[in-house]
Amino acid sequence: MSKTSFMERLLDGVEIKWLPLGDVTQYEQPTKYLVTTTNYSDEFDTPVLTAGKTFILGYTDEVDGIYKASERPVIIFDDFTTANKWVNFDFKAKSSAMKMISSSDEDRFLIKYIYYWLNTLPSELVDSDHKRQWIGNFSYKKIPVPCPENQKKSLEIQGEIVRTLDTFTSLTAELKAELTAELTARKKQYSFYRDLLLSFKEGVVEWKALEEIGEFIRGKRFTKADYVEDGISAIHYGEIYTRYGVFTTHALSQVRNDMAKSLRYAEPGDVVITDVGETVEDVGKAVAWLGDEKVAIHDHCYAFRHSMNPKFVSYCMQTSSFIAEKAKYVARTKVNTLLIKGFSKISIPVPYPNNLEKSLAEQARIVSILDKFDILTNSISEDLPREIALRQKQYEYYRDLLLSFPKPEEVVA
Repeated sequence: MSKTSFMERLLDGVEIKWLPLGDVTQYEQPTKYLVTTTNYSDEFDTPVLTAGKTFILGYTDEVDGIYKASERPVIIFDDFTTANKWVNFDFKAKSSAMKMISSSDEDRFLIKYIYYWLNTLPSELVDSDHKRQWIGNFSYKKIPVPCPENQKKSLEIQGEIVRTLDTFTSLTAELKAELTAELTARKKQYSFYRDLLLSFKEGVVEWKALEEIGEFIRGKRFTKADYVEDGISAIHYGEIYTRYGVFTTHALSQVRNDMAKSLRYAEPGDVVITDVGETVEDVGKAVAWLGDEKVAIHDHCYAFRHSMNPKFVSYCMQTSSFIAEKAKYVARTKVNTLLIKGFSKISIPVPYPNNLEKSLAEQARIVSILDKFDILTNSISEDLPREIALRQKQYEYYRDLLLSFPKPEEVVA
């Protein structure tokens, strides 16, 4: 898009007046639209909005006090963010910390034009780290209004900008949806073949409990205060489900050398398992340690020491059937915690159990296949989010370009 050709044609030399945002908008707390129950269900119709990232907290069946945004759309924000959200559907609110912006004069100012413009200026709306300050100062910020003395012309220009940005928004959303769907499909495809390969529908195999195959060795505690740039290689339990994959050859953290005698270690070939997590799937997540030397492990980790192919064991622990079985041995308290005695009774397949050499060869063959799938899936997992982020930046670039009206000296100052 050429800014010069599009904007010059659109504006056609009309006056641009920068008006205080308080003159073109009004804002309120949705106090009279607050939900009175916490009986939420996806089966209900009316979304309950809350301040912050969650946004849609759930759905309610309350019929009184619904804000009719389908009739009069609003922009929603909260006291601590300038991440504005466009709302054109009916809703109830959870917290009065949430605010709603609407047009002060719908015959002169399109609220969606205001919405798009607000999203170009998040940094300008925050004068310090205490973002709530914007609430008190927002009315003094200046918004460009084309041809303010000609109501019809002004609305036509605002409307054309909105339609253009709506098109960009729609195309960007469609592309992001397609890329996300592709990523989801590839992950499902990988999971399907991994689970199928490790189900051993055919061949000589015996399913053995983990406690029959090896032993579990619990780590020792260290804290963030113990981290150093050059020290003893260490694996923290939180890193296992946030930063590691099926295996690793290098630790991402190091702790003080003077702690050497107080720590416990995973040996090369051990599978390191975390015993806590935010979700059931996170608890018991495994990473095979393939480094050349031992690595310290946190006390919320166990080193599973065994004589099988470590990557084969780790892959087995990623399967849907294993995760389903593992869920039976997770204590769902304030923090999900693994019950190691129960976990140790979960079985995994051991091919050719009476022939160690043949068993290890078969495990290596399966690992080789799964490694190829894993590399392909990880490549897609990295490339698609990068593409999504690129498309979002492209959209933001054109949006900012469309709304970058020339500023008079007093606005620049």
